[in-house]
Amino acid sequence: MIVTTTSFGQYELALIAGANENESPKIVVVDWLKEGQSWLNSKSFPKLKKYYKIDDSDFEFIDKNSLSIADMTQALLLTTIEQINEYINGERKKFDLPLDLSSGTEFQQRVWKGLQTIPHGETISYATLAQRVNNPKGYRAVANANGKNPFSLIVPCHRVIASDGKLGGYTGGLDKKEHLLALEGVKCKG
Repeated sequence: MIVTTTSFGQYELALIAGANENESPKIVVVDWLKEGQSWLNSKSFPKLKKYYKIDDSDFEFIDKNSLSIADMTQALLLTTIEQINEYINGERKKFDLPLDLSSGTEFQQRVWKGLQTIPHGETISYATLAQRVNNPKGYRAVANANGKNPFSLIVPCHRVIASDGKLGGYTGGLDKKEHLLALEGVKCKG
Protein backbone atom coordinates (compact mmCIF):
# COMPACT_ATOMS: atom_id res chain seq x y z
CA MET A 1 0.00 0.00 0.00
CA ILE A 2 1.20 3.47 -0.85
CA VAL A 3 0.73 6.29 1.65
CA THR A 4 1.04 10.02 1.18
CA THR A 5 -0.20 13.11 2.94
CA THR A 6 -1.66 16.33 1.62
CA SER A 7 -2.70 19.63 3.10
CA PHE A 8 -6.29 20.71 3.32
CA GLY A 9 -5.98 24.32 4.39
CA GLN A 10 -4.67 24.22 7.94
CA TYR A 11 -5.37 20.49 8.18
CA GLU A 12 -3.47 17.42 6.98
CA LEU A 13 -4.93 14.30 5.36
CA ALA A 14 -3.38 10.84 5.10
CA LEU A 15 -4.21 9.10 1.82
CA ILE A 16 -3.67 5.38 1.37
CA ALA A 17 -4.16 3.43 -1.86
CA GLY A 18 -3.47 -0.13 -2.82
CA ALA A 19 -4.30 -2.90 -5.24
CA ASN A 20 -4.80 -6.62 -5.02
CA GLU A 21 -3.29 -8.84 -7.68
CA ASN A 22 -4.85 -8.33 -11.11
CA GLU A 23 -6.94 -5.39 -9.87
CA SER A 24 -6.73 -1.68 -10.46
CA PRO A 25 -5.68 0.37 -7.44
CA LYS A 26 -8.29 1.83 -5.14
CA ILE A 27 -8.31 4.36 -2.34
CA VAL A 28 -8.53 2.51 0.99
CA VAL A 29 -8.34 5.43 3.44
CA VAL A 30 -8.61 9.21 3.56
CA ASP A 31 -7.99 10.14 7.18
CA TRP A 32 -7.68 13.46 9.02
CA LEU A 33 -4.46 13.80 10.99
CA LYS A 34 -4.12 15.80 14.17
CA GLU A 35 -1.54 18.57 14.21
CA GLY A 36 1.92 17.00 14.23
CA GLN A 37 0.51 13.46 13.94
CA SER A 38 2.24 10.94 11.68
CA TRP A 39 0.15 8.81 9.33
CA LEU A 40 1.51 5.82 11.28
CA ASN A 41 -0.46 7.09 14.28
CA SER A 42 -3.72 7.72 12.44
CA LYS A 43 -6.83 5.97 13.72
CA SER A 44 -7.08 3.98 10.48
CA PHE A 45 -3.63 2.41 10.47
CA PRO A 46 -4.25 -0.40 13.04
CA LYS A 47 -7.61 -1.24 11.41
CA LEU A 48 -5.98 -1.49 7.99
CA LYS A 49 -3.26 -3.80 9.24
CA LYS A 50 -5.82 -6.06 10.87
CA TYR A 51 -8.32 -6.09 8.01
CA TYR A 52 -5.78 -6.66 5.22
CA LYS A 53 -3.60 -8.94 7.42
CA ILE A 54 -0.48 -6.89 6.70
CA ASP A 55 2.27 -5.30 8.76
CA ASP A 56 4.23 -2.04 8.72
CA SER A 57 6.54 -3.27 5.95
CA ASP A 58 3.56 -3.51 3.56
CA PHE A 59 3.18 0.29 3.61
CA GLU A 60 5.39 2.63 1.64
CA PHE A 61 5.26 6.34 2.39
CA ILE A 62 5.96 8.58 -0.60
CA ASP A 63 5.94 12.35 -0.27
CA LYS A 64 3.23 13.81 -2.53
CA ASN A 65 5.91 15.72 -4.48
CA SER A 66 7.67 12.45 -5.29
CA LEU A 67 4.65 10.50 -6.52
CA SER A 68 4.94 9.25 -10.10
CA ILE A 69 2.20 8.99 -12.70
CA ALA A 70 4.08 5.99 -14.13
CA ASP A 71 2.89 3.83 -11.20
CA MET A 72 -0.88 3.20 -11.22
CA THR A 73 -1.28 3.39 -7.44
CA GLN A 74 0.78 6.56 -7.17
CA ALA A 75 -1.13 8.05 -10.12
CA LEU A 76 -4.38 7.38 -8.24
CA LEU A 77 -3.02 9.26 -5.23
CA LEU A 78 -2.05 12.17 -7.51
CA THR A 79 -5.58 12.18 -8.94
CA THR A 80 -7.00 12.15 -5.42
CA ILE A 81 -4.87 15.14 -4.42
CA GLU A 82 -5.92 16.95 -7.60
CA GLN A 83 -9.61 16.31 -6.89
CA ILE A 84 -9.22 17.44 -3.26
CA ASN A 85 -7.62 20.68 -4.46
CA GLU A 86 -10.44 21.19 -6.98
CA TYR A 87 -12.95 20.69 -4.14
CA ILE A 88 -11.13 23.23 -1.95
CA ASN A 89 -11.15 25.74 -4.83
CA GLY A 90 -14.88 25.24 -5.48
CA GLU A 91 -14.24 23.57 -8.84
CA ARG A 92 -15.43 20.08 -7.83
CA LYS A 93 -18.70 19.09 -6.21
CA LYS A 94 -18.37 15.29 -6.36
CA PHE A 95 -15.36 13.00 -6.17
CA ASP A 96 -14.80 10.42 -8.88
CA LEU A 97 -12.35 7.92 -7.40
CA PRO A 98 -12.28 4.12 -7.13
CA LEU A 99 -12.81 3.23 -3.46
CA ASP A 100 -12.20 -0.06 -1.68
CA LEU A 101 -15.35 -0.36 0.43
CA SER A 102 -14.62 -3.97 1.38
CA SER A 103 -13.45 -3.15 4.90
CA GLY A 104 -17.04 -2.29 5.84
CA THR A 105 -19.90 -4.63 6.58
CA GLU A 106 -22.67 -4.93 4.00
CA PHE A 107 -24.72 -2.40 6.00
CA GLN A 108 -21.80 0.04 6.34
CA GLN A 109 -21.16 -0.17 2.61
CA ARG A 110 -24.83 0.60 1.96
CA VAL A 111 -24.59 3.66 4.22
CA TRP A 112 -21.33 4.82 2.60
CA LYS A 113 -22.93 4.52 -0.85
CA GLY A 114 -25.95 6.42 0.48
CA LEU A 115 -23.67 9.21 1.66
CA GLN A 116 -22.36 9.62 -1.87
CA THR A 117 -25.86 10.54 -3.08
CA ILE A 118 -26.10 13.64 -0.86
CA PRO A 119 -25.56 16.62 -3.16
CA HIS A 120 -22.82 19.16 -2.58
CA GLY A 121 -24.08 22.03 -0.42
CA GLU A 122 -26.95 20.05 1.08
CA THR A 123 -27.38 18.27 4.39
CA ILE A 124 -29.71 15.54 5.60
CA SER A 125 -30.43 14.07 9.02
CA TYR A 126 -29.34 10.67 10.26
CA ALA A 127 -33.03 9.67 10.21
CA THR A 128 -33.34 10.66 6.53
CA LEU A 129 -30.21 8.69 5.68
CA ALA A 130 -31.62 5.69 7.57
CA GLN A 131 -34.74 5.85 5.39
CA ARG A 132 -32.64 6.13 2.23
CA VAL A 133 -30.72 2.95 3.07
CA ASN A 134 -33.94 1.04 3.85
CA ASN A 135 -33.49 0.98 7.62
CA PRO A 136 -36.00 3.66 8.71
CA LYS A 137 -35.69 2.99 12.44
CA GLY A 138 -31.93 2.50 12.33
CA TYR A 139 -30.71 6.08 12.64
CA ARG A 140 -28.30 5.09 15.43
CA ALA A 141 -26.88 2.26 13.32
CA VAL A 142 -26.56 4.71 10.43
CA ALA A 143 -24.74 7.19 12.67
CA ASN A 144 -22.38 4.41 13.77
CA ALA A 145 -21.68 3.39 10.16
CA ASN A 146 -21.19 7.05 9.32
CA GLY A 147 -18.54 7.29 12.04
CA LYS A 148 -16.67 4.31 10.58
CA ASN A 149 -16.45 5.86 7.11
CA PRO A 150 -12.78 5.40 6.09
CA PHE A 151 -13.05 8.00 3.32
CA SER A 152 -13.49 11.27 5.18
CA LEU A 153 -14.22 14.11 2.78
CA ILE A 154 -14.40 11.83 -0.30
CA VAL A 155 -17.52 10.04 1.00
CA PRO A 156 -19.31 13.09 2.42
CA CYS A 157 -20.37 12.00 5.89
CA HIS A 158 -19.94 15.65 6.90
CA ARG A 159 -23.26 16.35 5.12
CA VAL A 160 -25.23 14.39 7.72
CA ILE A 161 -26.40 16.46 10.68
CA ALA A 162 -28.74 16.03 13.62
CA SER A 163 -32.50 16.41 13.04
CA ASP A 164 -32.49 19.67 15.01
CA GLY A 165 -30.03 21.21 12.54
CA LYS A 166 -27.00 20.96 14.82
CA LEU A 167 -23.78 19.48 13.52
CA GLY A 168 -23.84 16.23 15.46
CA GLY A 169 -20.53 14.36 15.45
CA TYR A 170 -17.67 13.94 13.03
CA THR A 171 -14.75 11.56 13.32
CA GLY A 172 -12.29 14.20 12.11
CA GLY A 173 -13.59 16.74 14.64
CA LEU A 174 -16.42 19.23 14.50
CA ASP A 175 -14.06 22.02 13.39
CA LYS A 176 -13.40 20.08 10.18
CA LYS A 177 -17.07 19.28 9.63
CA GLU A 178 -17.97 22.93 10.05
CA HIS A 179 -15.14 23.92 7.68
CA LEU A 180 -16.28 21.46 4.99
CA LEU A 181 -19.90 22.57 5.22
CA ALA A 182 -18.83 26.23 5.08
CA LEU A 183 -16.83 25.45 1.90
CA GLU A 184 -20.07 24.13 0.44
CA GLY A 185 -22.05 27.20 1.57
CA VAL A 186 -23.95 25.45 4.37
CA LYS A 187 -24.57 27.19 7.68
CA CYS A 188 -25.52 25.00 10.63
CA LYS A 189 -26.45 25.53 14.23
CA GLY A 190 -23.50 25.12 16.61
